[in-house]
Amino acid sequence: MHNLSQLLTTRIRLSALLPYTFNVKNSSELIRELKQTPVTSTSLFASLDITNKYSNIPFKETKQILKNMLASHMTDHNISSEILICYEVIIKQNYFAHGDRAITQTDGLTMGASSSGIISEIFLQHFEHSHLHILAHKHKLVNYFRYVDDVLLICDALHNDIHTILSDFNSFHPNLQFTKETEHNKKLNYLDITIHKTPTSVNIGVFRKPTITDTMIPYTYNHLPQHKYAAIRFLYNRLNSYQLHKTEYQREENIIQNFLHNNSFSLRPPGKQRPKLTCLPTMHPLSKNGTLSLTLAQRPPI
Repeated sequence: MHNLSQLLTTRIRLSALLPYTFNVKNSSELIRELKQTPVTSTSLFASLDITNKYSNIPFKETKQILKNMLASHMTDHNISSEILICYEVIIKQNYFAHGDRAITQTDGLTMGASSSGIISEIFLQHFEHSHLHILAHKHKLVNYFRYVDDVLLICDALHNDIHTILSDFNSFHPNLQFTKETEHNKKLNYLDITIHKTPTSVNIGVFRKPTITDTMIPYTYNHLPQHKYAAIRFLYNRLNSYQLHKTEYQREENIIQNFLHNNSFSLRPPGKQRPKLTCLPTMHPLSKNGTLSLTLAQRPPI
């Protein structure tokens, strides 16, 4: 079934191209879009979350949407039939065990199936293209972004009420229900960033949940250097690519330094530039004379 799900995903991507008009790929792309979005003192930021997205996607309705998409792209009849047959087979394998009983789910998508992501996108993008222009005109939405099931809205607080907007979103389809979160003290957490609203723009900070820990592979552990430095590369890549405000940049760098210190990594001396990790040690097996050789392997910089 896994192979069939992958086949269906590939065929849909090749035959029914999705526009991804309102999607953002990651936080970096979202930050670039936010920097280009006009912001005023009355701008309101809010996030919406789709409740139980996968289990609420109506597969019969989505099949008809997929069928119409294939027809609009003038997909070969045989390929279209194969895609729709694969779709039916995968949808019918939607069951799970509860205690000593096997239960079949009558609607929604299979959690964990590789095809569930693109099938849900077919339905959600159809929903957006069918209704979002109505919502945008009615509520004068400034911008709308979606990452999987998390939506970020920007509107004018003088002409809108977030409760009314939420009610309208929840009224378009019985299967799609949203919950909301609004900015607090001109700040809103979305994905892994904190959006700080200013009178004319936004400042970006890194968001961490209160349960975050500094757990990573310590420097003294006997692991491959590539594994030990992977987390450090990620942290510094995020630090330097998220266009953080100066204060947030310093705050985030201090957090990273604490992570390194608590895991026995060497810290850069005060006032010195952080060295680039371009060379990492690579261990080789013992030589014939019983000694352990150590060389430096070239690695891409952080």
